[in-house]
Amino acid sequence: MNITEVMKARHSVRQYLDKPIETEALTAIKEEIEACNREGGLNIQLVTDEPKAFSGFMAKYGKFSGVTNYIALVGPKSSDLGQKCGYYGERLVLLAQQLGLNTCWVAMSYKKIPEAFKINSGEKLTVVISLGYGTNQGEEHKSKEASQVSNITEESPDWFKRGVEAALLAPTAMNQQKFNFTLTEDNENDKCMVEAETGKGFYTDIDLGIAKYHFEIAAGTDNFSWK
Repeated sequence: MNITEVMKARHSVRQYLDKPIETEALTAIKEEIEACNREGGLNIQLVTDEPKAFSGFMAKYGKFSGVTNYIALVGPKSSDLGQKCGYYGERLVLLAQQLGLNTCWVAMSYKKIPEAFKINSGEKLTVVISLGYGTNQGEEHKSKEASQVSNITEESPDWFKRGVEAALLAPTAMNQQKFNFTLTEDNENDKCMVEAETGKGFYTDIDLGIAKYHFEIAAGTDNFSWK
């Protein structure tokens, strides 16, 4: 599958089989986490065979079951930490989908298990991503129109259209899709610029990072620069 097909195939999954992640897939995830940490200056950690985090009331209320593996999105406290974690976390989510695994972004339906991962001084845990082989492949959710999240027109370049459509495939908290992409030009250099913004709401900073990753890989970084 190409990356757009992967985006379309990936849906949130909350119920998992009692099946260990295959060694090859586990290695690929670990290597990508290391790459994300180097590039983003983060401390993302993979937790495996740990059933406590999703054993409480909140997890059951959120209809989670069988979760024993998850990715903890940790990084130095900063104004852009949420957006960074969204961007690099979605990079891991799409890789997991390519490897035949299922995922779900989780903000509150879990317990922090201190011994499972490390949060250094000055760092913060944003959210976690459940990981494993789902009992199903999840369900598609309703999406906004491209014109509701961008200044897209019929005359917009194809790469911008691809980027916006890919952003609409990005998972967001409560499916709120409160991001917006605006195509402009740098008047001095005649270069295409894209401004990505988000409205107010729960975890919208993380959502924006996720949407920006989708936009970027579909539009192609050779075609624009972020404003």
